[in-house]
Amino acid sequence: MTKVFQLPTCPSNPDSLPFGPEHPWLAPLAGYSDLPFRLLCREYGAAVCVTEMVSAKGLVYESPGTNELLMTLPEDQPLVVQLFGAEASFLGRAVELLRQSGFGWFDLNMGCSVSKVLRQSAGAAMLGDTDNVLAVARAMLAAAGPGRVGFKLRLGIDDARPVLPDLALRLEDAGAGWLTLHPRTARQGFGGTAQWDAIASLAQRLSIPLLASGDLFCAADGVACLKSTGATGVMYARGAMHNPAIFADHAALLAGSAPVQADAPRLRAMISRHLQLARAHCPGKAALWKMRSVVPRYVRTLPGARALRQELCRCSDWEELDRLLDIFLGGQTQQNA
Repeated sequence: MTKVFQLPTCPSNPDSLPFGPEHPWLAPLAGYSDLPFRLLCREYGAAVCVTEMVSAKGLVYESPGTNELLMTLPEDQPLVVQLFGAEASFLGRAVELLRQSGFGWFDLNMGCSVSKVLRQSAGAAMLGDTDNVLAVARAMLAAAGPGRVGFKLRLGIDDARPVLPDLALRLEDAGAGWLTLHPRTARQGFGGTAQWDAIASLAQRLSIPLLASGDLFCAADGVACLKSTGATGVMYARGAMHNPAIFADHAALLAGSAPVQADAPRLRAMISRHLQLARAHCPGKAALWKMRSVVPRYVRTLPGARALRQELCRCSDWEELDRLLDIFLGGQTQQNA
């Protein structure tokens, strides 16, 4: 069946976004932060969710499949749409189209270091042309309105070409609503260690919110980052991919409590809820294929996780998936009894 492009409508458009240590965000996660996953993370306490990155050109040219990345519901708010591209005309037009459909908050991806994105001069490659970044920022802000666009940054292309704090300050002057910093260079990708001291330095220079990202693998990392950097808030990425309950853990730590231990019954409940949401909001077999790759992330630290992954690759229906989970997690419960 041929896919038909139809831009979804956003059912609500809040007047502001929540920022602060007590309001953790879910990062844009290509291939992961779809509607079911966002809804799951919200149930655990994500204050704001960001869509998977959406191609500005794909949206303007009505590329089939682009619209699926923008599916949303009233309970999926507040929602930020992350766009990627490198041309002001396309990014400005993409925001115009989204505004017409009711979307109100946007983010420009200048942090992705994946080669196929860099080859389009997009993502972190944009950091090599500050003048173009500012032209794109002005076009997006003109279409969205002052303060309705955030910008995801890295430290620069490499150590020899830093862009901070100059670019951040110029984006603030242009009307940016917030910035997010992953404190690595594009060349580093996810290698090495995130330089949280760079977040601390930038936080002291800005008057707009600064979200911290990078090496936040658990809620304790997020809380430690907030304390050591003075960032306005945190954006969980890989930590949320492995444990959507990271947002509940974050709230517990801020309240002075210990996070609830993720034992087998709680993992089964979380996975069951994700399965339910995926079946409700993903078309056809797409939900099953996605869950076959998602479940191993949730149970990766448990004995036998590799064998479960192999079994899931052969799984072709929901009944078989449920059976495998019952066997695997039921066995974990018996081992811990």
